[in-house]
Amino acid sequence: MVRQWVGGGVGRAAMMPRVNSTNGLRRVAATRYVTPFREGGSLPGLVEADDLGMYVLKFRGAGQGVKALIAEIVVGELARRLGFRVPEIVLVELDPELGRAEPDQEVQELLKASGGLNLGLDYLPGSFDYNPVVREPSTETATRLLWLDALTLNVDRSWRNPNTLLWHRELWLIDHGASLYFHHSWHPDRFPATTYRFDAADHLMLPFAGPLADVDAELGARVTPALLDEVLALVPDEWLAQDEAFGTEGRAAYARFFASRLAQRSWVADLEAARAARV
Repeated sequence: MVRQWVGGGVGRAAMMPRVNSTNGLRRVAATRYVTPFREGGSLPGLVEADDLGMYVLKFRGAGQGVKALIAEIVVGELARRLGFRVPEIVLVELDPELGRAEPDQEVQELLKASGGLNLGLDYLPGSFDYNPVVREPSTETATRLLWLDALTLNVDRSWRNPNTLLWHRELWLIDHGASLYFHHSWHPDRFPATTYRFDAADHLMLPFAGPLADVDAELGARVTPALLDEVLALVPDEWLAQDEAFGTEGRAAYARFFASRLAQRSWVADLEAARAARV
C-alpha cells in the first residue's frame, strides 16, 4: 500500500529539525484531530498543533504502548545524528476530547486511551513510499541504512513495508517503533543478551548494499557514549517510569545494550554473509 501523506503547506521543520537549547524535543499541544492513517496496526493520526504545524501522531494508547514511542525517539534521533533525514520528532500533549466528533469507534477508543504525552513526526505533505526499484539508492546510503537497522534491531524495513519516504527527491526515514524489540520483555538478570535475532534477508537495502567494513568502522566510531547519552536524554522520564524491569534506570539499560552491540560485531559478519549470498 502506498503511504501518501499529503496536505496543505510544506512541513515546517522537516528540512531543519528544531531541537531546543536544553537538548530536549519540542513540546506542542494538539488542537485538532484531522484524520487517521489507516495503515498498520498502530493507527497513527494526523493532528494540527498549537504551533500551527501538522504532525503524524503516534499514540501512547496503541498496542505497543510507550515502548514503541521510546524506540521512535532513540532510533530516529540516532539516525539523524548519523546523517540520515528524519522528520522532526516532537512530544505532543493530547486532550482525548479532541476525538469526540470522530465517527469511528476504534479511533475514539484510541484517543481516549492516549490522553497526555504522545509522539509526533513532522508531516511531509506529498511524500510517498520510497521504492528503490524506481529510484535506486547509492551504495553508500544502502550500506549505511542496513548497518543502522541491524545495530538497532529494526525488523520493520522490508520490501513489503519500506518505512522510508521520498520527499523533495530525498530519502526520509520513518516508523522506528518496531526497533529495540528486546525492551518489551527485557529482564535485568538476562540483559543485555550476547546475540539478538536480526534477519537481513528481506531488508529493503540489502540488494543495493556494498561491503560493510568501512561503514562499520565509520559509524561504529561515531556512536559514542556521549552521543548515546544525548539521544537517550530526549526520552521523557514519565515513559521510562512505566517500565517494570528498569523504570527510570532504563536509559542506562539502553546504553548497555548499545555498548554490548558495538563491542561484539558478529552481527556485522552476518550482514556481510547475507549481502554476499544476495550478490
